[in-house]
Amino acid sequence: MHTLKRQSVPAGIVNLADHEQLAQQRLDDNAWAYFGGGAGDEITLQANRTAWDAWRLQPRVLQRVAGGHTRVALLGRTLAHPIMLAPVAFQRLAHVDGEVATAYAAAALGAGMVLSTQASTPLETVADAFLADPGRGALWFQLYLQHDRGFTRALVQRAEAAGYEALVLTVDAPVSGIRDRERRAGFQLPPGIRAVNLDGLAPRPARPLQGGQSALFHDLLHDAPTWEDVQWLQSITRLPVLLKGVLHPEDARQAAAIGVAGLVVSNHGGRTLDTAITTAQALPAVVQAVEGRLPVLVDGGIRRGTDVFKALALGASAVLVGRPAIHGLTNAGAAGVAHVLRLLRDELEATMALMGCATLADVAAVSLPMPPLGIR
Repeated sequence: MHTLKRQSVPAGIVNLADHEQLAQQRLDDNAWAYFGGGAGDEITLQANRTAWDAWRLQPRVLQRVAGGHTRVALLGRTLAHPIMLAPVAFQRLAHVDGEVATAYAAAALGAGMVLSTQASTPLETVADAFLADPGRGALWFQLYLQHDRGFTRALVQRAEAAGYEALVLTVDAPVSGIRDRERRAGFQLPPGIRAVNLDGLAPRPARPLQGGQSALFHDLLHDAPTWEDVQWLQSITRLPVLLKGVLHPEDARQAAAIGVAGLVVSNHGGRTLDTAITTAQALPAVVQAVEGRLPVLVDGGIRRGTDVFKALALGASAVLVGRPAIHGLTNAGAAGVAHVLRLLRDELEATMALMGCATLADVAAVSLPMPPLGIR
């Protein structure tokens, strides 16, 4: 069993912004460029945050909220609350305990966790840490389809055997975003940190290019996933398959039509396509498109319990947070991640009480005033 480094949350941290500020001071430029940066001019990265602020709350008073709760049903399980941890790669860049600390914290706080394909800790080790807690939430595995289908199948079988309960296929990154901040920092992984779950994957064979052909369009993108690949993945696993990275309602309809188990409205934290629509903007149309046939989750810029409330009011079944967990991990290991989750849940409960909502069903019935045109 992995022995965690014992730490406590530094004094003076009272919200997620405090965690972020301290984490930036503690991480070196290399790691901060990776965890904190976005694509291009980072317009979408910043807009993800402000888009939640643009939605306003209109509280009801004198409602009966005593005895309320934050429980939510999701993919056949009842979770204590609707806050999950998004997949984030290479967490040992932030802390020596990496994904194991995150797993222990998430399980202790009843939060769901999605482990990245590019985790810096074996998926079995993370599952052992997470599944041992009887009060845990859901454990899902995020998947990038690899160029070698045999390797992908074996990776899926490993996740099934380890006890993961769903696969979350990322579909919005057929290529990496143009990340200027990482390029300026000369980002590279330090010795000893790698995507350990991809050990043994043979290099992708390059296709020969003719004169004037593009290395992207005529080589790399031949291995980019398509809708047919989603159906292939569904055919080789007994686990439910969710798609992460859906922003367009037509994609949501097509996903529902082929029977995926759920969607994550996501723009990859602003790390792939800069000036892409924010998740707070995209969420209502995606929810409307699937017409209740499958759960819709959302990530991107969520930093307050009020943000969680707004997402649920706009039709999300749950939210995922990524960078805040890394900030907490950097600052205090497992205790820091747990603190981030506790802050969000406490703020969500306070928001529910102040909005006159005793349950998440009450939250879902709330109508939010439309943000003014130009700041959505």
